[in-house]
Parts: sequence; C-alpha cells; structure tokens
Amino acid sequence: MAELKEILDEKRKLVDQKATQYRTTRDDWNSRTKEHTAIRNELNSEVRELIQNVRQQREIREQMNELVREKKSIRSDANKKVKEAKSMLDSERGEKEEPAPAPGPRGRRERKVTVHSLKRDLQKLEAEFERGAHTGQNEVKVMKRMKEISVQIRKMKSSEDSNGDLKEARGMLREAMVLQEEAHVEVQKAAQAAQEAHELMLQWNKEVDRQREQAEDAHRELRKSKKEADKAHHFYIVSLRCLHSIQDMLRAMRGASSSDGQRGARVEVQDLMSKLMSGETLSTDELMQLQRFD
Repeated sequence: MAELKEILDEKRKLVDQKATQYRTTRDDWNSRTKEHTAIRNELNSEVRELIQNVRQQREIREQMNELVREKKSIRSDANKKVKEAKSMLDSERGEKEEPAPAPGPRGRRERKVTVHSLKRDLQKLEAEFERGAHTGQNEVKVMKRMKEISVQIRKMKSSEDSNGDLKEARGMLREAMVLQEEAHVEVQKAAQAAQEAHELMLQWNKEVDRQREQAEDAHRELRKSKKEADKAHHFYIVSLRCLHSIQDMLRAMRGASSSDGQRGARVEVQDLMSKLMSGETLSTDELMQLQRFD
C-alpha cells in the first residue's frame, strides 16, 4: 500500500508539473493572440483609410478628365475661329480671287509671292551668306537680291497696313490664335492633373494590396495562436482531471481519518470538477484552485 501511495504521489507531481506547463503555454498563446488581433485590426483600419484615399483620387481623376473634355471643346472652338480668321485674311489679301500663276519657263506652276514666302527666301539667303556659300561676283549678286527682297517685303507690308479690312482681319487672327493657345494650355494642365491623380491612385492601390496582405498574415497568425491556445487549454483541463483522480485515490487510501476541513475541501473540489465535467467554464482562479488542492 505504501509503495502504491508513493507511485501515485510521484504521478501526482508529474501531472501537476504538466498542468502548470500547459497553463503557461496557453497563457503565452493567448497573449500572442491578443497581439496579432491588435496588429490585424490596426492594419485593417489603415486599409480602410487607404481605400478612401483611392476613391478620392479616382474622383479627382474623373473630374479632371471631364475638365479635359470641356477644355478640348473650347480649344476646338478656338481652332475653328483661327481657321475662320485665316480664311478671312486670305480673302482680304485676294489670294483666293487671283488667278492661278501661269506656268514657268519649264512648265512648272510658279508659287505665289507673299510676305511669308519672301521672308523665307530672305532667311535662306542670309544663312547661305553667313556660311560663306557665295563669294566673288556671286556675293554681290546675293547681297543685291537680299536688298530687293527686303524692299519688296516693306512694300507689301505697307500695302497690307493701308487696307483697313485686311488690318482688321489680321487683328482677328491674332486674337483667335491667342485664345487657341490659352485653350491648349488649359487642356494640357487638366490632362496633367488627371494623370497625376491616376498615378497617385495606382500608388494607393499598391499600398492597399500590401497592407491587406499584411493584415491577412496577421489574421493567419491570430488563428494559429488561438488554435494552439485552445489545444494547450484542452491539455490543461485533461491534466487537472488526471490530477484530481490521483488525489481522490490518495484520499481514499488515507481512510476516513481525514478532518472536517479536508472533507470540506474535497466537497469543494468535487463541486468544481462537476462543473468542469458538465461543460461549464471555470474562471482562472477556480482552475488554479483545482490545481492547488492536494
């Protein structure tokens, strides 16, 4: 009997040690569960804020795209006005009413002489002269030709300036071109703002994906730690049941000589074990009390 009591006492100590170990492990996993829960909740909160930022940038992008369409419409109207002003200017200059130039000596149609074409010819000769392409007698001829072109340009400009309708048409063209340029600048500004909003939206989207992935990782760790905590708690409860079974056997071996206080403690233990066996949840203090009873 003494030998059996010694064996049971050793088993009781071993089971008590295991119960303490499982309780510590359970508490550790529960602590990790709380940490992962806090991390997951914080990340999910950040994801919600980032999604809101994405929506705001999407709205800005759509607003800017709508503005681009409006500005393009204004620019299109400005382009039409420029075209109309050029047509009016050409009409005042008489370019459309004059007969087509007669064929040249080689049968090719001679191009019409305008202020613009004369300026282009003058610039070409000046560039050639600066490069030293004309020397000797040819240099004199080129200088003479450049002077003739300059005089011709002044005469044509003077003739155009004296024509009130032509002057008005040129003014209308300048105003239309100013409006055209302003409308084009507005289109570019709106398009740039829309592109910036789009790029920022894509950056926020990437950040949403990254944060969401981290939140999912934290949730997986949470589930893992909770599972491990539940498993350790289960082993802890089993250890308590084994521990009190051994204690019951030791008490039975001590006989009926136990004191009233011991009987009261045994009744209390039996009450707690009955609650535990019936599936009721015991507080941490009650579980610790069960483990301390000897």
